Amino acid sequence: MGITVDIAVHDTADSVRVELTGEGSEALLRRRAEALDALQHIVNTAFRRELDDDRSFVVDCLDYRKAKDAELRQMTRFTIEKVKASGTPQEMGPLNPYARRLVHLTVAEDPQMSSESIGDAFLKTVIISVRR
Repeated sequence: MGITVDIAVHDTADSVRVELTGEGSEALLRRRAEALDALQHIVNTAFRRELDDDRSFVVDCLDYRKAKDAELRQMTRFTIEKVKASGTPQEMGPLNPYARRLVHLTVAEDPQMSSESIGDAFLKTVIISVRR
């Protein structure tokens, strides 16, 4: 892409975080961070087999993904409360695999709730409901 970035890698319990900073890094955030998502997909496709467990790589740039992840978790918690109040299942999506995983993990924190992905494309919808 012709950009220069600084790279920091952090090995955590649930992922390997690759954090990009520097002058050229904002180019990865244009057009709703499509280039950042593509880079994360490429990194996971190329290197995930080298990990000895089920973790994946999370590529972040200028803390963009960290902020978006927090926003998605907050929206999921809001949706959980809406489901509890109404008793009616709610949809979130369409979401890419990374976002769906965050939603499922957030829902799993509440033992009263369940979630499932529906759809047959790359982008799927997550249904959040009360566990029966």
